[in-house]
Amino acid sequence: MSTPPQSDGHPQTWKLTLAYDGTDFHGWQIQPDRPTIQGELQSALERVTGESPLPQGSGRTDAGVHALAQVASFALSAPIPPENLRRALNRTLPLAIRVSEAKTVPSTTFHARHSALAKTYEYRIFLGETCSPFHARYVLPCLWKIDPVLLQESARIFLGEHDFLSFAATDPERSARGAPAILDEDGDEQGSGPGSTLRTIFSSAWQERGSEAGALLVYRVRGNGFLHHMVRNLVGTMLEIGRGQLALDELVKILAARSRSAAGPTAPACGLFLHSVEYPQE
Repeated sequence: MSTPPQSDGHPQTWKLTLAYDGTDFHGWQIQPDRPTIQGELQSALERVTGESPLPQGSGRTDAGVHALAQVASFALSAPIPPENLRRALNRTLPLAIRVSEAKTVPSTTFHARHSALAKTYEYRIFLGETCSPFHARYVLPCLWKIDPVLLQESARIFLGEHDFLSFAATDPERSARGAPAILDEDGDEQGSGPGSTLRTIFSSAWQERGSEAGALLVYRVRGNGFLHHMVRNLVGTMLEIGRGQLALDELVKILAARSRSAAGPTAPACGLFLHSVEYPQE
């Protein structure tokens, strides 16, 4: 249960869980003159409470990426009951953003990103010729013949700790300025030395699901952290293997190459969802 809000004006740490359709937003991070999730949430908090904290997300989802349970943290002095804040925010936010839970946390050191232990992402692929327009914004349509066995075997190769530099987005402009060209999903800089791009994957698997939209292939991956575009690059490379454009045994070589050019294409943002974020028990 959450701690009752203080009424003496001392700031209280808040934790929000929210879902959003990222199609019409330029990602999580606030940008001038562009709609973003962080910007909309900050504006809604100001309208509701009169305070304008900058919510910190568990990760900076890219433009077009969705979330089922993104987590945000911030501090407020207003003594508002959690359920009242949740309802007020949902009345104020765009319909594409919904707050499912609002709570105060007893620890002033809680931070949505720094306190996270693990995150789970899903990537959804529609199998078939005609996807419903009510689902098309949330899947990658796939007309190729895909070998599910090759997909599953490729997903298993990522289990454990690996250097995922080959699956990280690079920024040539940053490199030209002498800055680290690799970012993690939170926008933090990653140096070019070995170890800075190590990540541990706890689970990595594909499954086929039926839905109102039709047959879906869903890749679910859980890890202690992810590099920028890492999940989308993993998916793009596995699809190349599944459709026979890349041999399965090349995947180990791609990991060892530590070069983005060795891996496959980046899958589109529309099929990616931040599924959940895990924290120490409060």
